[in-house]
This record gives sequence, structure tokens and C-alpha cells, in this order.
Amino acid sequence: MQKLLENEFMANEDISRRPIKARSASWSHSLALKIANMGVTPNQVSVLSAVAASISAGLMAVTKILPPALQPVLLVLAALFIQLRLLCNLLDGMMAVEGGKKSTTGELYNELPDRVSDTVILVAAGYTSNAGILGIELGWLSALLALATAYVRAFGAQCTGKQDFCGPMAKQHRMFVMTIALIAAAALSGIGGARPILLIALGLISVGSAVTCVRRIARIAKTLKSG
Repeated sequence: MQKLLENEFMANEDISRRPIKARSASWSHSLALKIANMGVTPNQVSVLSAVAASISAGLMAVTKILPPALQPVLLVLAALFIQLRLLCNLLDGMMAVEGGKKSTTGELYNELPDRVSDTVILVAAGYTSNAGILGIELGWLSALLALATAYVRAFGAQCTGKQDFCGPMAKQHRMFVMTIALIAAAALSGIGGARPILLIALGLISVGSAVTCVRRIARIAKTLKSG
């Protein structure tokens, strides 16, 4: 039975999903299989991704009220919880598709926690940037544009039957920028460089997400015209 489950994880690949290199790695298959064998469902892992994102946002938020000496640790932890969010995003899909644990509510749980995760992380980064109204508005703008990239992708799939995950600022790219920004902010927190880095990161995400929306719309239009 164990061997049969392993074979299912290797065979049931779905080409409509976001291409992720780690999905083909042996460690990810092994981890997904172990979690599935514990009786955990893909939907529960999807919810856990939003929990991890919320913890990351909370860690960012409390840096403003805790002693400066603790800020680098909290920022690094916030970056690690972003990566935990992405790991959950990887594993829930593998458990559902390769592991044959799809459910009727799978699409709902696959999408909604992601939208929550993007929003809380980016908005929290805006408040944490300590740049006043500029940082707050940039955080909300980047969150809005992140939602827009997902909306355009979903709408395009409805029109063309194909998911387009192109960048330059798809989900994994946004979270990569935020992870690097938080680690850099932690390293520079002692010399006052933490807040500007978060502001720059949000600016990059906002511009990149806007470009991603335009690019996806253009590709959707091209597909419809050629079809």
C-alpha cells in the first residue's frame, strides 16, 4: 500500500497548476506522502498556509512596539513564516493531485487562503515600513494589485480554459521579494535601513504586479484571437 501511494504521488501530475521545480523533488514527495498518511487533508494544509501568513504579518506588526533589539529576530521569523506559507502551498496541491486527495471544495480552499495570505503580508509590510501614509497606502496598493493578478488569471482560465501563471510578479515572486526584504531589513535594522527596504520592496511588488496584470491580459487576448 505504501508503494502504491508513492506511485500515485509520482503519476497524477496536473499540467493546469503553477509550474514549481520543487514539486518534482524527492523530498517534497516524501513530505507530502508523510503528511497525507497522518490523515491531514489538503484543505487543512491550505488553511495552515493562511495561518502562517497571518503569523508573519503579526510578527512584522509587533516590531513597532517591541524593543529595537528584538526587531531583527522578529523580521527573520516573519520571513521564515512566509516560506512556511509557500511550503504549505506546495504540499496541499501535491496531496490533492499527486496524492489523489482532491475534494469538491478543493478549488475554494486552494484560492481563498492565498488571497488572505497575500493581503495580510503586504498590508503588514506597509504598516511596518514606518513610512507614514505612504507606506500604508503602498502596502494596500500592492495587496490590491496582487489580488488583481489572481483575478486576471482566474478570469483568463474561464475564458480560455488555461491557467496563465506568467510574471514578472506572480505569487512566488512577490513572496521572494518580501522574504529577501525582511532578511535585509533585519540585517540593517541597527543602522536605520530596515524601513526603507520594505518600502522599496512594496514598490517593486506594486509595479511588477501591474505589469503582470497587463501581460496576462495581453496573453489572454492573444489566445482568444488565435482560437
